[in-house]
Amino acid sequence: MSIRMISGRQTLLARFAGHQGGNIAVMFGIALVPILGFVGAAVDYSRATSAQASMQTALDSAALMVSKDIGASNLSANEITQRANTYFKALYTNNDGVLASADGVPAITAVYTPSTGKGATVKLDVAATVATNFMKMVGTPSMTIKSASTTNWGSVRLRVALVLDTTGSMEGSKIDALKTATTKLLAQLKTSAGKPEDVYVSIVPFSRYVNVNPASYNATWIDWSGWLAAPPKGTTPRNSVDWKTVGPGSTCPYSSNTHGFSCMDRPATDKDAKSVTKIPANGNICPSNDDGSLDRLRYGRLYNGCYNTTGNSGSYKHMWRPADSVSSPTATDIAATPAKSTWNGCVTERGLSTGPSNDYDRKVTAPVAGTTASLFPAEQNTACSPVMLSLGNDWDAMNNTVNGLYPLGGTNQPIGLVWGWQSLTGGGPFPTPPVKDINYEYQDIIVLMSDGLNTQNRWDGDGYTPEPDVDNRMYQSSSVGTCPNIWAEKIMIFTVHVNTDNSTESALLKNCASTNKDTKVKEFQMVTTANGIGVAFDKIATQLTALRISK
Repeated sequence: MSIRMISGRQTLLARFAGHQGGNIAVMFGIALVPILGFVGAAVDYSRATSAQASMQTALDSAALMVSKDIGASNLSANEITQRANTYFKALYTNNDGVLASADGVPAITAVYTPSTGKGATVKLDVAATVATNFMKMVGTPSMTIKSASTTNWGSVRLRVALVLDTTGSMEGSKIDALKTATTKLLAQLKTSAGKPEDVYVSIVPFSRYVNVNPASYNATWIDWSGWLAAPPKGTTPRNSVDWKTVGPGSTCPYSSNTHGFSCMDRPATDKDAKSVTKIPANGNICPSNDDGSLDRLRYGRLYNGCYNTTGNSGSYKHMWRPADSVSSPTATDIAATPAKSTWNGCVTERGLSTGPSNDYDRKVTAPVAGTTASLFPAEQNTACSPVMLSLGNDWDAMNNTVNGLYPLGGTNQPIGLVWGWQSLTGGGPFPTPPVKDINYEYQDIIVLMSDGLNTQNRWDGDGYTPEPDVDNRMYQSSSVGTCPNIWAEKIMIFTVHVNTDNSTESALLKNCASTNKDTKVKEFQMVTTANGIGVAFDKIATQLTALRISK
């Protein structure tokens, strides 16, 4: 080979070695490896983040579902874990995350802590692995992701008063729907109670009156003055009939047109009493129940006694409920004086016979012996409501009370509402509720359902047309009335208007309802069908359950 050729090749190699035009490609090739690594890592991390977010969402839902199961029944630790796994696996659908499980160990660990006062908790933990597509090339074949969720529930104990309209207008499909809806509501409340003390319920049926139970007749909190009284002044004939001549065999001195009642053969409170036109041979003059023709406030009232007759014709004398006054009453006197044990349990509003006094009808102030206005006035009326049930957790007794509801009488929502409040605080016929455990939170609630407008109370109304004075006892303004008094005690009020006759919405029930602290909307519902009662009660049940089981 010639020296010239060798020299040319050396020159070419030298030129190639010294040339800088190819350095960019070389540097890009070297840099491409870490760039692709970073991009791949970002993709892998993005997939892991997405899987972890899906995992957290599914775990939160699973924890809440497990908490409801625990609240409804006693589950073992294994059952809790099994249900947590079942719920989570049904909810977690991200294909990137593979649940960590080995040697039969569940993918989810569940730790349940029973309530010691401030609520029970269940804590779920889960881990999964996400296979990498790019990072495996640099020695990281997978990434581990973890999630945890803790749910607390049952920290609020409920005391619920169901104040239910059982007036005559509820007859038919409405009373049947009310029974069905209330039974279902009770079942839902019972399910939400993890312990017997978690939920207490009272039931207060109302019409114009409430029924405090006839067995209470020996109680010291009853005002008997009205129950024992003779027919009101002016109803016994003074001028048209000479009472000195009224005795056995005489024509009944009463008539519905003149007095609002006629005569019976014995006290009208006796189930076997019959109407008569002549005074019986024993001389007892017994008024029938009042038909309200002279005074609508006396409609359905039964007068608890008779006048006796002593002396001879032309000089007869008469005494109302004689066995209460004479030292040695005869059998006839005793027959004219029904015992308090014949009372049917009806009471009307507290206050004076002439009108409200000291707001006793709007409050749950304890009755005071000797202060008549503070006592609960006994009333004997044909339209008395079913007996109230005091606050408790006897679910069978509650269902029996509901099944025994019947429609009768006019509408007086204020008396039902204040007695619902009374049932939560105790007093009168209601025992003092169990002391609230300081380790728990409590919420007192009144559910008031009515299908009509207020027509009559102790002092006002005719029983037919809406009466504003009755409404005002319940809600006169945002600061005056039973409703504001109840709000001041931090008691929630839910109201339902069953409006099946296309009347206007009840402003009274809407105003009385509490305002939802989250939505700022009144806890009021109006339904236009009997079946709507069930829908309204279902919504209330859901809200009450949410108070018991909270995330």
